[in-house]
Amino acid sequence: MLALTHIQALKKIVGEANCYDDKAHLVAYCYDATKERYEPDAVVFPRDENDVSAILSYCNTHKIPVIPRGAGSGFTGGALPVNGGIVLAMERYFKNILEIDEKNLIARVQPGVVNKAFQEAVEKRGLFYPPDPASQEYSTIGGNVSENAGGMRAAKYGITKDYVMALRAVLPSGEIIRAGKKTIKDVAGFNVAGILIASEGSLAVITEITLKLIAKPKFSRSAMGVFPSIESAMNAVYKSMASGITPVAMEFLDNLSIRAVEERFHKGLPVDAGAILITQVDGDLEEQLAFQLEKLMEKFKENGCVDFKIAKDDLEAQNLWFARRNVSQSITIYGKKKLNEDITVPRSALPELLNAIASLSQKYDFKIPCFGHTGDGNVHVNVMVPDPSDKASLQKGYECIEEIFKVAIALEGTLSGEHGIGLSKAPFMRLAFSEAEMDLFARIKRAFDPNNILNPGKMGLVMGD
Repeated sequence: MLALTHIQALKKIVGEANCYDDKAHLVAYCYDATKERYEPDAVVFPRDENDVSAILSYCNTHKIPVIPRGAGSGFTGGALPVNGGIVLAMERYFKNILEIDEKNLIARVQPGVVNKAFQEAVEKRGLFYPPDPASQEYSTIGGNVSENAGGMRAAKYGITKDYVMALRAVLPSGEIIRAGKKTIKDVAGFNVAGILIASEGSLAVITEITLKLIAKPKFSRSAMGVFPSIESAMNAVYKSMASGITPVAMEFLDNLSIRAVEERFHKGLPVDAGAILITQVDGDLEEQLAFQLEKLMEKFKENGCVDFKIAKDDLEAQNLWFARRNVSQSITIYGKKKLNEDITVPRSALPELLNAIASLSQKYDFKIPCFGHTGDGNVHVNVMVPDPSDKASLQKGYECIEEIFKVAIALEGTLSGEHGIGLSKAPFMRLAFSEAEMDLFARIKRAFDPNNILNPGKMGLVMGD
């Protein structure tokens, strides 16, 4: 609990109406999408960059933890105040699109801008911001940058880091820095912006983001392929991508996922299929789309596809994508507790990864529905624990997750493709990184934040003295 003098000092910085330590605010800001709960000591809404600077300077002097927060939509506990302190809530005032520069194809935004709102704003100008996390309706650009969010369009267009050109940020000392430039080329100095991306608010507080935009493609088409087995579908993914066709998205659902969506929504999905692949192509000419779809159909069928359906219009396309967009909520039919991880492997390793997960499903006797962004090798693995109140069963679920992580690392993959590390994956960091690498991460953290006030307890960092 913060001393009253600290609360008074913070209220002096931001005003009475922007600093709260009442129970209602503490509860409202104590959780994220993990559903874990850690109450802060106060919730503070900075009004501008100078407020952020003054808050961090004060908290650094008094060694008060500060947890930057956007929409709180993260899946790994990145915005949880595990050590108390203050939640620095950016969504109230930092929500403006500052500039859309059509000449240079860039935009400047504040971190509280919602991803979908930003996409819609630039598309009105005929421009395009591709990163589209599943949380795009409510997640903020600042949170996307802090977690390096991806999305379905990553197969062709990449992820958040590919669009961040520059950042303004405040260091724990209160000093304000600019990292990066508006220019396409910039090799002067260290790539500080690159270090801040995916740092989960542990190095600095981002106050402004300069993003690259591209021209919006004129046309898009969607299609779905039905496969007899998960292995045939995974082979089709990497062989299609190696053929010279780069679809916007290449998403998959395994049999458990298909059955869950069909049971919940009755959409006429092929419940006997081993897997389905849902794909989208785009371009500026209809002929380009026809060529890409023909090539994809060829590669799909070479790898066992038994049905290939092309959406005739936008309504049919929406129906094809319905299953993918609603699978996460549907698979809860298999258990009350979902241990959801987002491992990524090289595309060619997808068949081996999914076969290994099937074996672990049998070994641990859990249903493990899988779906995700196979166009970039990113699989959402869901170990379904029927009764989370059964501590032995829950522990077995975590042991299964650890084995899945080990498989991903052995296949030269990673612990997370887009959700980040945060709190929930922190115990597994040493599976993926050597002692020297973990020590390097800790030294970078100390260089930015010697008093360890910014989002402490995350990413498996051990600070020491």
